Amino acid sequence: MSLTAPHTPACSPEPRGPKYPFHITKEEERQLRLKGAEAVPSLVIGQATSFDEYARQLMIPPAVMDLARKAEDLRLSAWEVEAMRKHLAPAAEPGDKVGLLRHILLKKYKKDHTHPPYIRVACTGRGDYDHLATKHGHLHPDDHPKGDIGSPVVLEIWPAQHYSPIHSHGHTTGIVFCLAGQLDVMVYEHLKWDARKLGLLTLTPGQCAWLSKDNYAVHRVYCPMDGGGGTTGPGYMNSTADFGASFHVYLNPEQTAVHDKDGDSYNRDSFDYIDEKSKKRGVFATESDLSWSILRRVLANTPLT
Repeated sequence: MSLTAPHTPACSPEPRGPKYPFHITKEEERQLRLKGAEAVPSLVIGQATSFDEYARQLMIPPAVMDLARKAEDLRLSAWEVEAMRKHLAPAAEPGDKVGLLRHILLKKYKKDHTHPPYIRVACTGRGDYDHLATKHGHLHPDDHPKGDIGSPVVLEIWPAQHYSPIHSHGHTTGIVFCLAGQLDVMVYEHLKWDARKLGLLTLTPGQCAWLSKDNYAVHRVYCPMDGGGGTTGPGYMNSTADFGASFHVYLNPEQTAVHDKDGDSYNRDSFDYIDEKSKKRGVFATESDLSWSILRRVLANTPLT
């Protein structure tokens, strides 16, 4: 049985009106990309190629630049990316066994299909679905308690055409560093459904977005790659193995000299978000789906031929 809601076929003409996930037209997208490219401070941390770009990056807080410098050489290896693709791939035929990552996506979809699900991998601590690695034969049996919340470093896996709700990182300071694929990030002025959009940017491997103080704390992340099955939106589940991946670091206020007053959340244990259907504010605990130690062992045991 397919969990994919009906969608416009991929070959249909592109609608002219606002589209998911950003609810903007093509012309609005163009204008927001221009705003993103000229934002002060710069929305993106990377190698400056002009004097203006250097000046915009110079205004990024030192605590953020330190995080970005420490992450700049991070990459997923080719075999890790390919193994993730195998575990994200949909079933070739109804009833076929799927990989660990697709299995987790389906479980998350059943719990909440207000937006297409993505996967949070805690680089420290445990994940809610660690036990599936043993239950489905990827690893030897072990005891896996409920996942931790508030991991300071997280790998996020974004299947093509999947996205997050608009959410605020509250009082934390952090970075979003692209490791694989392609990610679009829309930055908002406040945590409201109709908040003013400050800019849209695209991240490719090695590029970094950030949040700190009262700058860019509210955003939405989306993987614009081909997900098959028509256009994205609530109830969408992709039908490809394509994905983007990002490395996130979140420091609590006591770990920096930075404070942010947007939203009620104080630290990385919970973040405020806007529900896609009700358009009302909610709070989610930042539980992780998997731990990196478990995922990497699963990936290492995955045959690639």
